[in-house]
Amino acid sequence: MNVPLDYELINKFIIDALNEDIQTGDFSSLACIPHEAKGNAILKVKENGILAGVELAELIFKQLDENADIKVNLVDGVNIHVGEIAFSISTTIQNILKAERLVLNTMQRMSAIATLTNEFVEAVKGTSAIILDTRKTTPLFRYFEKWAVRVGGGQNHRMGLYDMIMLKDNHIDYAGGITNAIRKTQDFLQKENKNLLIEVETRNLEEVQEVLACGGVDRIMLDNFKIADLHKAVKLINHQIKTEASGGVNLNSVREIALSGVDFISVGALTHGVKSIDLSLKAVPF
Repeated sequence: MNVPLDYELINKFIIDALNEDIQTGDFSSLACIPHEAKGNAILKVKENGILAGVELAELIFKQLDENADIKVNLVDGVNIHVGEIAFSISTTIQNILKAERLVLNTMQRMSAIATLTNEFVEAVKGTSAIILDTRKTTPLFRYFEKWAVRVGGGQNHRMGLYDMIMLKDNHIDYAGGITNAIRKTQDFLQKENKNLLIEVETRNLEEVQEVLACGGVDRIMLDNFKIADLHKAVKLINHQIKTEASGGVNLNSVREIALSGVDFISVGALTHGVKSIDLSLKAVPF
């Protein structure tokens, strides 16, 4: 899924993140490293997985020094193995040390998300199901976590509350039921002249039937359905509306879910259940 990068958002994040860390100065470096001293470093892989965040790392170094020389050996999305060198960087030593932790923090998390996403994608291979992420993300780091999901072969669900309508159980209960929620949503979109997809969460087959009877939606979420009921729901919907399975999905269950014929499977664990991949940025002595 080729999504154009939002460089304005990315650069703002880099500036804010560097400022959070450096503030009035990197005094550890200022104390013992000459300002003009040049240096080299390498990004070393210490754990197998899928690499993500190389392009972001390059932008981080370029933010500090537009003339930084980065030689990339391994690009985003490739399989990585212990001992490999992802890239080398040549710039001032102070800039290497300023960027080090931000580069590692972002790349380690993004690589972990890409790795887990790829495992889910591989688990449903041969089926028609597409693996999606969710909004269970780290505040202010969502864009990069969803970027990593794409690197791993998954696709993004909505980015936030603003780019898709999702009528979940609480919306439905507050609105007085599925039909009321859908009708009010349709009226709102027409009144506001907004063109947004509508997805409705269902908790059982009766709610699926109600959505079908009401119509006018783009996707039905089948939340925490048992496998037998998933098959029944997919058959009942019969490709009239796109289907999405969600709720407690893991690597042991995802293929069986995919074999029900659902179009999408959303997995919150892609972004909230990962342990960072081990990478290190090491100085290269002259």
